[in-house]
Order: sequence, then structure tokens, then C-alpha cells
Amino acid sequence: MKHIKYLAFIALLLLVFYVVSTAVIRRASYTIQTNGKLYIVNKLSSSITVFDLFHGKELTEIYMDSGPREITTLNPSRKVVVANYGNQNLAGKSISIINANSNKVEKTIELAQSIRPFGILNFSLSNKVGIVTGIGNDLLVVNTETGIVENKIPTQQIYSHLLVFHPIKPIAYVTNVNSNSVSVIDLNLNQLIRIIPCGLGTEGIDITPDGSEIWVTNYLDNSISVINTKTYQITHTIPTGNESLRLKFSIDGRYCLVTNSGDGTITVFNRQFKRLIKTISIPGKKGFIERVLYHTPRPVGILMHPNGSYAFVSNSNADKVEVVDMKNFTLVSTITTGQVPDGLAFVE
Repeated sequence: MKHIKYLAFIALLLLVFYVVSTAVIRRASYTIQTNGKLYIVNKLSSSITVFDLFHGKELTEIYMDSGPREITTLNPSRKVVVANYGNQNLAGKSISIINANSNKVEKTIELAQSIRPFGILNFSLSNKVGIVTGIGNDLLVVNTETGIVENKIPTQQIYSHLLVFHPIKPIAYVTNVNSNSVSVIDLNLNQLIRIIPCGLGTEGIDITPDGSEIWVTNYLDNSISVINTKTYQITHTIPTGNESLRLKFSIDGRYCLVTNSGDGTITVFNRQFKRLIKTISIPGKKGFIERVLYHTPRPVGILMHPNGSYAFVSNSNADKVEVVDMKNFTLVSTITTGQVPDGLAFVE
């Protein structure tokens, strides 16, 4: 009997040690100091965490009604716009505008028959946003001041997802996950002008600062398709890590960061030579000890700080945002979020 009690006591001590140690190790540690506020969309919490990047503290958590996903910033009005995708039981069909001064929802704009809005991006120095819908498969142009859907342009593909705008030309590029393609849309003509076949599961997308190349991730192929924006031809196919979901160019356009959600890694590519130069491993995948002490990492969304010094990566499994130092491509801080962080936006 004494022997059993002794073993039970030891087991209890080990359990307490495990709980305390994992709580300490998994706790976010924010150690940098930079300007602005970070808006973090939490899918499962149906909320947005607002984090002060200078003082290193959460300012508030804004609760939403209908499954927020992606988010963008309206400059210079200091507002953020959220795509309300919905949940498993109820399809979303609206966007919400949040005042970044008060962190209150100012208005919600219904999108009529366009359902499951996901990708969202602001038009430069404008009160308009472009929104991609996963059911209906449209690119919508919405005036956030009037609340009017000014244009509705079919992508003519299945499960349209994310988008980018050309920095000079009135062209939008939309990824289509189930059609394995990119739709090219002329915003002056308000019509589809080209469909570019890519790899399997075309999802993430970004465009180089000069507008010469689009890079898209094919998460079922574990690859990147590099597309020339003049010829609409794929010039390179670059292997990635497992389940590459999103990518983002550095502010200067020299590098491209890719989140590999299946590997728990962030890969860094040289844009000019299309070569892998570094793999950043998020703790939680290497060996038994890491797996015990950390949440299994699943990096998804990426946002570059406008000063070019940092990249923010949502780690959806761990309920954190990982901060990458863009000088040496190392993890330097973490930010606590709500449940399952995804979309990210920055406000000066």
C-alpha cells in the first residue's frame, strides 16, 4: 500500500511539473518594440485581437457575429475591414468596418447573394475594397462609405479564395483552390481576361513590388508557381515544405516568406534566383520533448510590417503570432491571440 501511495505521489508531482512547465514554455513572450497596432483575426473565437506593438500589450478583443477570416486596412482613414465568412452552420455574407481609434464596429455591409467572403484587400488611398467569395466565386468591389457593391465580376472558377492587385495596372489576380488556377480580372473592363492553370490547391498569392511577377502556393502540390504578369506564363515551379498555404514578399521585394502548415515551418526564398535560403522551424515538431512541451505549430497568415523589419505569422494551432526578424530570419517574439488566429492587418 505504501509503495502504491509513493508511486501515486511521484506521478502527481510529475503531472504538476508537466502542467507548470508547459504553461511557462508555451506562454507568449513579446520582447521587441516597434510602431503601430496589429489586428489579428481569431477564427474559432470569432474575434479580433488588437495588439499594441510598441508597448507590447493587448489593447482589446473585438467580438464578431459571423466567423471573421481575412482583414485589410483602409488608409488613411484608420479603419479596418473584415470579411465575415461564417461558420459550419451559417454561411457569412457581409463585411464589417472597424474604427481603429475606438476599436468599435461602425457598420456591417451585406453582400446580397455573394456568400462566404474570404480574401479582402483595400484599393490604395481609397474607401473601396475588393472581396473574393468562395460561394458564387465573384470578385466584388465594395464602397465602404456608401455600403454599395459597385461591381460583381465572376472568376468563372471554383472556390475562389485570395487576391492581389497589380501595383500600377488596374488588374486583380484571384486564386481558385478547387480549380487549381488564377483568374486575371481587368478592373476597368470589369471582366475576366485570363485563367492561368497552376498546381493543385492554388491558394496563397502575392505580387512583387514592381508588379512583374505573381507567386502562388499550391498547397496540395507543395509548390510555388511563379507567373510572369506580361505573358501570363509560369516561368518557374519551386518546391516548398508540406502544405504551403500562404506567402508574402518582403517590403523591398528581395525575399518571399512561405508558411508550410504541415511542417510547422516558414521557408525563405530569394526572389531573384528562386532559391531556398533558410527554413525557420517553429518549436513543436522536432523530437519527442518539443512535441510534449509545445503545441504542434501550424503557420498560416503572413503580414509584413511596413518598416520592413519584421514579419508576423499566425500560428493557428498554438493561438499565437510568431514574429520574424527580417534581418536574420529568426523568431524573436510571440504574441498571445484568441483561438485559431489567421488574418492579420496593420494600423499605424
